[in-house]
Amino acid sequence: MQRTLLRRVPKYQPKQRKSYISQSNHLISTNLPSQSKNADGKVPKENFESWLTLVSVLANGGAEMDLTLHKASKILHSGIKPNAYSLVHMVRVSTDLGYDSYCQQLHCYILKSGFVSNVFLSNALMRFYRRIDLLCEAGKMFVEIPQPSVISWNSLISCYVQSGQFRKALGLFIDLQRSEICGNEYSFTVALAACGQLGFLHLGKSIHSNILKFGLECGIVVGNCLIDTYGKCGALDDAFLVFDGMIDKDIISWNSVLAACARNGKLEQAFDVWRQMPIRDTISYNELISGIAQFGNMDDAIGILFNMPNANSSSWTSIMTGYVNRNQAWEALQFFSKMHCNDVEMDEFSFSIILSGIAGLSALTWGMLTHCCTIKCGLDASIVVGSALIDMYSKCGLVKNAESMFQSLPKKNLVTWNAMMSGYAHNGDSMKVIQLFEQLKTEKDLKPDWVTFLNVLAAGSHNEIPLQEMYQHFESMINDYGIKPTVEHCCSMIRLMGQGGEIWRAARMIYELGFGSRGVVWKALLGACGVCKDLKVAMIAAAKIIELEGYNDYVYVMMSNIFAHYQKWTEVSLMRRLMTNKRVIKEAGCSWIEMENVKLNSSV
Repeated sequence: MQRTLLRRVPKYQPKQRKSYISQSNHLISTNLPSQSKNADGKVPKENFESWLTLVSVLANGGAEMDLTLHKASKILHSGIKPNAYSLVHMVRVSTDLGYDSYCQQLHCYILKSGFVSNVFLSNALMRFYRRIDLLCEAGKMFVEIPQPSVISWNSLISCYVQSGQFRKALGLFIDLQRSEICGNEYSFTVALAACGQLGFLHLGKSIHSNILKFGLECGIVVGNCLIDTYGKCGALDDAFLVFDGMIDKDIISWNSVLAACARNGKLEQAFDVWRQMPIRDTISYNELISGIAQFGNMDDAIGILFNMPNANSSSWTSIMTGYVNRNQAWEALQFFSKMHCNDVEMDEFSFSIILSGIAGLSALTWGMLTHCCTIKCGLDASIVVGSALIDMYSKCGLVKNAESMFQSLPKKNLVTWNAMMSGYAHNGDSMKVIQLFEQLKTEKDLKPDWVTFLNVLAAGSHNEIPLQEMYQHFESMINDYGIKPTVEHCCSMIRLMGQGGEIWRAARMIYELGFGSRGVVWKALLGACGVCKDLKVAMIAAAKIIELEGYNDYVYVMMSNIFAHYQKWTEVSLMRRLMTNKRVIKEAGCSWIEMENVKLNSSV
């Protein structure tokens, strides 16, 4: 999972934080008292001098910033008329300390005092709203700035990138390019980060052209971002061109090109880069381990892990990820136990990946034990871990536990909502899926994505929702949200149409969506024919599967069943003879239930 899902933790958490927040709740008032003023209505000189001293401390940083902020608030309450400079530092410090309520009161004071048009104050407030994940408020602040600076643009673009809204970030970057404001180095690097996450190679190259146009290509940060973007887009040659053209390289440059090789499965090139690296750090080892665990031999990856200096949780998690991605969840669990025995500090991603493996096994006992570990580590309220726990409990059949987890999370992102919707769909509660979907649409900073709609379409397979309503959701996905249907969406719709008896319409849809060359959609159509027993369409689907994938076990079994339904025993005999000649054996189904550390495995 992406690290943008992590909640930002304030760098400094004072012991008396709660008491200071409660004390400062009344300090910012729209009706400033006058009893602290002199008889002539002026604020005492000593208050001005104290105020200037405190603002200087806030600007330069230092120890006991919470106490300094508290004193500044008291003087502000006495009738001091602050300037924008001092308010900027008060907003910045209260943001860093996590004084959310106080920061919002400062915003109210700024509005009343007429400072809201100040671009520096607006930027500081945008930073605050980004920290508490209220991007809608950050967007409002940006719109209200009369003449936004490049910092204002960069702040909001960065907001969207850090929250995982990469398309919005790129849309805003394009607006910046069309405005009279000239983007700077940071503008380009943030936009490149969004391109890398989305795999937008052509847009990344266009941004690269602009970087060359403005003469910014010599910067190490820009070069590193270009390498990273090209690597994530699979353009390894372009990544090496940038790397080789860099005059100055730092450890991030070397790690970026190493990661580009490792993530694209080019392990030989990764080892070449590894051997040439002047120095290596923990990230260097982790990138190599991750690449080997994904594309190479797991024993080699483990060997590097146990011989590397300063291994951290990411090093161990890379191995677990490799096992889970190879469907070797039991091996991942054994490695997780070893990690625990070696007192390796586990982070959100360690728990997230192992919970994913546990969900695939429906190993409830392991899941509950891991949940206890997350509570002990204080990570159960994390969005990343919470979403993984929702998924695990849902796949183990404990939907009520998943619901409780969903309700208890202080913050939720789209992954969290999708996990809960998937849990309802997985356990056959179609109406709950639709209810949650409608609730999601009312959320300010979230909107459904392709996974959300996949869950909605999956809900329709339980016959509780009319087919026409599913059509409406499918069309809304395309027309209202601009989401291009994937093969998975197409297969889901085919299954729904098969249940609704509209099999010919399903066959036409395959060509309309441009998936005629994908064997998986024709298999879905053949499966739908098995439900509604449409022989004509089944023969068309079977012919397409054979054309695209050659003779297939699935075709034999499905066609034999459909022929038997129509009592075409000659054709049934032919199918079975072909199955015998091809040595096709229908595998027995397998189910298990895991309780009290005992697996009961039975063939059915």
